[in-house]
Order: sequence, then structure tokens, then C-alpha cells
Amino acid sequence: MNRTAVRTVAAAAALAATAIALPSASATGTPASGSVALTASNAFLTSALRSGIAAVPLPTATGSYNSATGATATFPVTGGNAVLARYYGSVTLGGGIAFADALTGKIVCFHQVSLSARSQELSAVPDGGTTPVNLFEFGGDTVISNIGVKPETLTGDADIPADGAAYLDQALGTTFFTANQAVGSLSATYTPAS
Repeated sequence: MNRTAVRTVAAAAALAATAIALPSASATGTPASGSVALTASNAFLTSALRSGIAAVPLPTATGSYNSATGATATFPVTGGNAVLARYYGSVTLGGGIAFADALTGKIVCFHQVSLSARSQELSAVPDGGTTPVNLFEFGGDTVISNIGVKPETLTGDADIPADGAAYLDQALGTTFFTANQAVGSLSATYTPAS
């Protein structure tokens, strides 16, 4: 066998080994799916806007407004290992969220959004940072689906935790955000990969 043939066989073998080692869509089945929707009530929106505060979803998250319920940011599920009913694991989400203060002119953007099943908090990493910030948490009246039900669901009130409020106030140069501040509602729908 000449050198060219040996190199071709070696390259083909390496390619075949790589193809076997990497999971394919058909080998892994169905990817995780679902979404997490954060709805800011009209009362929260009015208070925020009067204070110069606005928040918008960043791609691949989407936004909508309903005059009866408020503004909703929906984050698509991109992965995770959560079992919501057992308070285990986390759900990774696409998109991001930006907060702006019109009075100070400051903006902070977050990506790498995730939902912790254990703490029931929605966190994200500020652009340029590495440490997640707990931006929202499920408050009272949280309802979780039974074990084994697909898709898994988690719904309840949305509050801003103390650490999230402190971070946003500092980053935006405001005093608008407070610990346990009622925002509206959170709703998670999650189907694990199979």
C-alpha cells in the first residue's frame, strides 16, 4: 500500500471513529423541549416605567403584551437534566434579557439563562461576567406537576430575590428593585430529552 492510500485509510478511520463517538439526532432521540414564560403584571410595568426602568427579551427569547395580563418574555428550552417534581437539576434556556434605566442611561444584558428546579429560581449570566445572577424566583402559590407527567410544569407567582434586586440596583444605579418584589407570574413547561 502506498503512502497516499495509507493516509486515506487513516483519515477515513478517524472520521468513522468520530462519527461513532458523536451523538446524532437519531441516536439521542428527541431533544429537550418547552419554555419558561415570565409575565410582568401591568401594575409592575407601570411602576417600573414610571421609575424609568424597562426590560426586553433578547433573541432567541420572545416578547408579547396582553392588556389583561401584562408583558411576557418567553425563553425556549435548549436542554437540561431537571425533574421538576423532585426539585432536581436545571433547565437551560435560550435567549436573554436586557434591563435599562432611562434616568441613569445604564443597561445590563443577561444570557445563559437557566431555571433551577431545586431553588426554583431563574438565573442568567450578565454579559462580560461568569457568575449567574438569580433574577426571578417562584413565589407563593407555586404549583408543580406530578412525578412522571409529561410535559413537566411549574407555575406560580414571580418575585425578585434579594440578590437579584441588589445586583440590578447596583448595575443600573437605581433603588427601584427590592427583595421579594412582586413581578407577576412564572410558568415553566419542560419535556426532558429522550
